[in-house]
Amino acid sequence: MARAPETTLYAPVKTWLEALGYEVKSEVAGADVVACKPGAPPLIVELKAGFSLTLLQQAIARQAVTDDVYVAVPHCSGRAAWKAFRANLGLCRRLGLGVLTVDAASGAVAVHADPGPFQPRKSSRRAAKLLTEFKARAGDPNTGGAARMQIETAYRQDARRCAAYLSEHGPTKGAMVARATGVGRATRLMADNHYGWFDRVETGIYTVTDHGRAAAAEAPPPVRTEDG
Repeated sequence: MARAPETTLYAPVKTWLEALGYEVKSEVAGADVVACKPGAPPLIVELKAGFSLTLLQQAIARQAVTDDVYVAVPHCSGRAAWKAFRANLGLCRRLGLGVLTVDAASGAVAVHADPGPFQPRKSSRRAAKLLTEFKARAGDPNTGGAARMQIETAYRQDARRCAAYLSEHGPTKGAMVARATGVGRATRLMADNHYGWFDRVETGIYTVTDHGRAAAAEAPPPVRTEDG
């Protein structure tokens, strides 16, 4: 479906700003929309048919004139479009830009963010997860920037250790595998069998599948250091 031209956004945005007491004019000194009212700094809105690097660059350039800079795009619909919009909304907030959307059918303008300084909230849970994985992973088995490739996580490394041990020693109790490999979660890991590498022979005793044996053979089990 072809995008509506950005000029269709102008009338609804102008009406919205005028309702807030602004006098509005278009295409002033390169800005799509400029709004002024007594006692307030000028407000600028850049219009685009969709988010783009050009839109963000233009809006950032307007911040040299005023702190009150918005971007306006058509209202989106659908899960994928909304997911992309939320990502762009977060980026705009980090850049100090306001975000407006315009409904094509009704002309209604929605404010999703106002301009202003942004202080990202830190997630202690996500930071702890990152550090735990970093410390648990042996060596550096992946290549940064690689896409669509199997990532060798600490969990996968542990599974490979267990598969290698079972390949050599045959069916073994989970507790013994844990002691021999240093993988404290060996029993739970083999029971969950996330990769299809293990079979339970009887309660607490596991063996390796052909798939697991092949996985263990394709790369030697990573060596644990004192830090992991």
